[in-house]
Amino acid sequence: MNILGFLKGINDVLWGPPSLILLFGTGLFLTIVLKGLQIRRLIYAFKLGFGKEDHQDAAAEGDVSHFKALMTALAATIGNGNIAGVATALTLGGPGSIFWMWIVGLFGMATKYAEALLAVKYRVKNDKGEYSSGPMYYIERGLGQKFKGLAIAFALFGAFAALGIGNSVQSNTIADVTSKSFGLTDWVTGVILAVLVSFIIFGGIQRISTVASFFVPIMAFLYMGGAILILILNYDMIIPAFEMIFHYAFHPVAAAGGFLGIVVSEAIRNGVSRGIFSNEAGLGTAALIAGNARADHPVKQALVAMTGTFIVTIVVCTMTGITLLITGFWDPSGGILSGVPHDATLEGGALTSAAFASVLGTAGEYIVSLSVIFFGFSTIVGWYVYGEKCFEYLAGSKGILGYRLIYIFACGIGTVANLVTVWAFADMANALMMIPNLIALLLLWKVVVAETNDYFTRFYK
Repeated sequence: MNILGFLKGINDVLWGPPSLILLFGTGLFLTIVLKGLQIRRLIYAFKLGFGKEDHQDAAAEGDVSHFKALMTALAATIGNGNIAGVATALTLGGPGSIFWMWIVGLFGMATKYAEALLAVKYRVKNDKGEYSSGPMYYIERGLGQKFKGLAIAFALFGAFAALGIGNSVQSNTIADVTSKSFGLTDWVTGVILAVLVSFIIFGGIQRISTVASFFVPIMAFLYMGGAILILILNYDMIIPAFEMIFHYAFHPVAAAGGFLGIVVSEAIRNGVSRGIFSNEAGLGTAALIAGNARADHPVKQALVAMTGTFIVTIVVCTMTGITLLITGFWDPSGGILSGVPHDATLEGGALTSAAFASVLGTAGEYIVSLSVIFFGFSTIVGWYVYGEKCFEYLAGSKGILGYRLIYIFACGIGTVANLVTVWAFADMANALMMIPNLIALLLLWKVVVAETNDYFTRFYK
């Protein structure tokens, strides 16, 4: 067996039903013990994240504002999984997969809330005067030295995952799009990306968060603007599309023509797995940046962090899904709504691009192409923060320069490399990050509940 086959075999186990049940079950458990806080306090959470920073937080310890911390997390989270991942979920799981993606997102908000709360509570200040946080710190400081092995495992796989799924995989996707859409050779794209990434990450968390705060709203406006325009032009199909989502969440999609049909279990499996990949709730990545936020209480940044999952899954992924449904591009036979057959070989991002182009013409193709570039680039920058925090835990801040150089090299080489094996390794690394993090969340749930009760009893007005 070659290395790719070996990694795929491991991933079949790591991302099998037990892990998905653990992930889904953790979100459900936290939702119950927090009494549905992610729904009850959602509006308040958005006010904290997008409102003016109050004087308590402005004077609190931390490196960046709630908004900048959220934008940095979104820069890493809003990625090509929201474009290609949703398309894959629909083609393999049918319209009902969107419903199960919503369910994962809603429970995932509670998971991400807990991650961010523990990140702020157990954060430490490094020798540069900046805060460091993440699952490795709340595992070690919250659970004690006997769990330090779990902390090291998370940090090790997090540092490697950042080089793969957060970096070279993204640069490879960007190079593919720039080559097809703009005629740039891969190595030219690699040089440009390496220079831009170098400039940003050598500016530290302040520059990264500032760039993310500028970048994320623009790229979201570009992609969401195109999707909203398609919905406006096809407004009469919006309600039928939602009816399809709710219907096929519990009923199989019948076979038609060359279309083989889809059973309900496939809708659930694909909705759950793609939802996880799109919002990262449970992987522990949100905790790696949450601790940098200025907050006078851990609950504040926790509330802000959970809005990221809502934005990614409930808003961005839904817009992609509805667009694919009303244009019929989820079904090679033409789709129940549109009835227009399309190229059955299209998949992932190419499928989303074709859906946009079917309504908006060439402009639709460029919207998706530019979104892939922007989403990919922001993911590279955002995931660098994750990788640095993990590497710093393992080797200290003195080794960060070396990690930065490796990260920049991986970004450049990713544009010209065959990354099938890197994808498989990154999937494995993500799963091996997730497991220690979920164990910690389940063992520290009483801390999460106690901090939550403390805040809403003493400070919330």
